[in-house]
Amino acid sequence: IEMENVHLAVEEEDLYSGYNDYNPTFDSEELENDVGFQQAVRTSHGRRPPARVPVASSMGRPMTGAVQDGAARPMTAVRAAGYTSSMTRGSTFDPLGQSRGPAAPLEAKNEDTPEEKIKILEKKVNELIEESCMAQSTGALQLALEKAKEAGRKERTLVRHREKSGNGDHINLDLTYSVLLNLANQYANNEMFPEALNSYQVIVRNKMFSNAGRLKVNMANIYVRQKSYPKAIKFYRMALDQISNAHKEMRIKIMQNIGVVFVRMGQYSDAITSFEHIMSESPNVKTGFNLILCYYAIGDRERMKKAFQKLISVPLGVDDEDKYIPSSDESDSELVIEAIKNDKLHQMERDLKVLAEKYIMTAAKLIAPAIETSFATGFDWCVDMVKSSQYVELANDLEINKAISYLRQKDFNQAVETLKTFEKKDSRVKSAAATNLSFLYFLEKDYEQADRYADLAMTADRYNPAALINKGNTVFIKQDHEKAAEFYKEALRNDSSCTEALYNLGLTYKRLNRLEEALDCFLKLHAILRNSAQVMYQLTTLYELLEDPQQAIEWLIQVLSVTHTDPRALAKLGELYDGEGDKSQALQYYYESFRYFPSNMDVIEWLGAYYIETHFCEKAIQYFERATLIQPAQVKWQLMVASCYRRSGNYQKALETYKDIHRRFPENVECLRFLVRLCTDMGLKDVQEYATKLKKAEKMKEIREQRVKAGREGSARSRREGREGSADAGHGNTKGERLSAKMRSLPGSNEPYEANSPKEIDASYVDPLGPQTERPKTGAKKRVEGDDFADEELGDDLLPE
Repeated sequence: IEMENVHLAVEEEDLYSGYNDYNPTFDSEELENDVGFQQAVRTSHGRRPPARVPVASSMGRPMTGAVQDGAARPMTAVRAAGYTSSMTRGSTFDPLGQSRGPAAPLEAKNEDTPEEKIKILEKKVNELIEESCMAQSTGALQLALEKAKEAGRKERTLVRHREKSGNGDHINLDLTYSVLLNLANQYANNEMFPEALNSYQVIVRNKMFSNAGRLKVNMANIYVRQKSYPKAIKFYRMALDQISNAHKEMRIKIMQNIGVVFVRMGQYSDAITSFEHIMSESPNVKTGFNLILCYYAIGDRERMKKAFQKLISVPLGVDDEDKYIPSSDESDSELVIEAIKNDKLHQMERDLKVLAEKYIMTAAKLIAPAIETSFATGFDWCVDMVKSSQYVELANDLEINKAISYLRQKDFNQAVETLKTFEKKDSRVKSAAATNLSFLYFLEKDYEQADRYADLAMTADRYNPAALINKGNTVFIKQDHEKAAEFYKEALRNDSSCTEALYNLGLTYKRLNRLEEALDCFLKLHAILRNSAQVMYQLTTLYELLEDPQQAIEWLIQVLSVTHTDPRALAKLGELYDGEGDKSQALQYYYESFRYFPSNMDVIEWLGAYYIETHFCEKAIQYFERATLIQPAQVKWQLMVASCYRRSGNYQKALETYKDIHRRFPENVECLRFLVRLCTDMGLKDVQEYATKLKKAEKMKEIREQRVKAGREGSARSRREGREGSADAGHGNTKGERLSAKMRSLPGSNEPYEANSPKEIDASYVDPLGPQTERPKTGAKKRVEGDDFADEELGDDLLPE
């Protein structure tokens, strides 16, 4: 090969030269000594935009991305951004083109285009649906309906916009479905059932909405609320046909609804068919309980037993409680267990277990008398079944309920015998049984036994508030109020919501005359039991004792707002108004009390005396005649009737009444005096006869009074001699006391015929002739709770469920 034909390549420019060259600005090793850089780090100098302009390369070519003559040179796809072969030391490195200044602003969105309007409307509709749902969740049902209606209007506007813009085929079906469904729900929540049904029909009839058939369940629920049970059954079955077998849980719920509707219709055999199918496919405690109720309704004893066995064998799907007990000493394990011990899942498990136990207890109490010849035998069968099931712990509670059922049947002996069998059981059951026994003996006023079982209950469980209350009650009976208060306080420390302990503590303070503390207790109790008439009445009596009648009246009005027809409360309010000098209000409440209970002597006496005082004696007659019917042996009421006739000017009727009284009470001096006076005034011939009888009666009365006086002296002497050992004086004393008691029961006769001094009517009757200057101070006497325990019963200790 000849060398002439070989041509050497001309040395061209190196395309990749300059990559090893670098700008001294990026020499990181020298940054610590760079004064400018250090100043930028310490100040805001480094955040300022660069002021330098990129210079042209040594070849006269503009740099990549640099601006030249107002136009940016496009970046090439070959070279790396910001690098050129001619870059030398000192040239500017600006790969992002920051030296060109800020970028041009984005184009403004044109909201006038149809697409943008549609997007804005869709967003607004979704926002309205969300607001409607939020309003419903907070209970603002009317606002939720308004938002749902507005969403419907916006959605129709949206559809019209789509049709105008030619996009009618692209209607958002999901949005339409959401709007209609939310509107129907809000109609139903506001009990506008026809409108709700129409909205559901729009969805169901539209073939474009998939799975709309299940909304027939909602329609059936509305028919149930309207009590249109046949239509509800029809729609439940239509929904059942349109839901596939893959949705097993929903199908079970619909069948459960069908069974419940059949129960409401009284078609128990059809309901049993639905419930039996559920128990065979997916058993649950609620359906099992409903099945027992249906068998009980048709009286099928054997199937009741089988259904009860099915009920107690239903798996709850709840894990064993042992998993919440730490199994090792590892701190991490303890922290995990502590975290899950009261979480939502554990609370749900507990609620499910409590519900199952409630259904089992109720079912046992219901079927026990029906499945066997006697209640006890049936309950024992239920207890045996429970003992062999997963609810072994429930057996003891069932037996305690057996005792309580005996109580409801008024069979106290059997209840006591049943409860006594628990004395050797574990502490929880023993405490519950002893608490009930203590309560029973307390009601029977066998306070020694009540005290013994209260002690037993406290020994078994010192933190049982019911046991502490029973113990406090027995101590209260023994008048040891200080100690009783301590037991009630301890019960409140163990259970601050124990209303019985708080009520009893208030009564105890009242007995101890610590009225402010008692008031504090009952005010706290009123905050818990807002409508308790007992609590409000106690507040009334306390304010009365504290001499604050206005507050007492306010509380008593609240009592009457709860118990409108309580005659005792009405009479008490009349008494308080009378004490305040408001006679018109007092008359109103006394009259209401008389209307509801026309046998209260205090009320009758006040009303009669009021009408005598106001000179309406004709009206007073009806009240004193009522008193005569209630207490026919009391002469004073008949004398008052005669007095009213005389005061009203009906002397003939007054004379007849006095004569009738004289026939029934011939020794009554007051009656004879009025007969003498009336016969004299009317010029009758019977004056002498009645005057003779009057003298004889006065003489007999004087003799009796002397005997009473002698008897009292003899009684005093016999007491003195009895202390000295005289037996004969004791016999005289007894006889004297008998005479004294008898004489005290007779009406007094030591008053002058003309008497102007005002007197109590229920003292010995004296009826002054002529106008009265002051009415007798009669009426319902102010009642202050005495020492009789029966006046203020302690709050009953509740039997455990």
